[in-house]
Amino acid sequence: MGKPAFIIAVATVAATGALALSGCAAAGEQAAAGSSAAVAPMVAASGAAADTADSAAVDSSITAQATGTISGTPDVVTIVIGVQTQSASAQTALDDNNKRAADVIGVKESGVAPADLQTSQLSISPSYDEKGQQITGYQVTNMVTARLRDISTAGAVIDAAGKTAGDAVRVQQLSFSIDDDSAVRAQARADGVKRAQAQAKQMADAAGVELGPIRSITETPAGTPTIYPAMAAGDTAAAPVPIEPGSQELSVVVQVVYAIAG
Repeated sequence: MGKPAFIIAVATVAATGALALSGCAAAGEQAAAGSSAAVAPMVAASGAAADTADSAAVDSSITAQATGTISGTPDVVTIVIGVQTQSASAQTALDDNNKRAADVIGVKESGVAPADLQTSQLSISPSYDEKGQQITGYQVTNMVTARLRDISTAGAVIDAAGKTAGDAVRVQQLSFSIDDDSAVRAQARADGVKRAQAQAKQMADAAGVELGPIRSITETPAGTPTIYPAMAAGDTAAAPVPIEPGSQELSVVVQVVYAIAG
């Protein structure tokens, strides 16, 4: 009866040892798996950080904007000139305006080429009493835009218009421009780029970094022709109108974007 009890005890111990070994092996596999799982996120996080650093390095830049300005001498003057008439009836005002306007348009013989003369406004509108309720007459306006390529004739053209149209003459606008401004604009552009480069260098030095290659250069034209206010007939009737073109500034805004070296 004693031998069977001994055999059972040994079998029990062996089974327990097997279970223990099995448990240790499983624990080891789980630990190894957990270690691998922990390493993978760390590697991925490290790669993402490297990508972010590289992206930041690529996106780092310095942007500078400057205006290049060069003065030139205008060689074209544009005048908006015409007549304005009034009468109790629209037809009478229009007939009077037609005659006077034809005389003003005739000043093209004073230095305005037919291709440089264009009707820019024609309007017929009622005039009202002080209360703005009752129509008292009609006003007709006919304006012509004349482009003179010889500025020295501008005064004579305005004077001739004043003499032919009398008190009905209107000079609405006068502006100077440069017919071919390509050479002046090129100088202004070069000046703007040099100024922008100098500004970028100053910013880089202040930040303690080095300028890399230029990424982009963009240009925005700036500046408009000089425009003078309208003159009434009284300003033109006494003597030929003196016209002085003076000088005109042409500006170009330039933006330069540099990469930061390193």
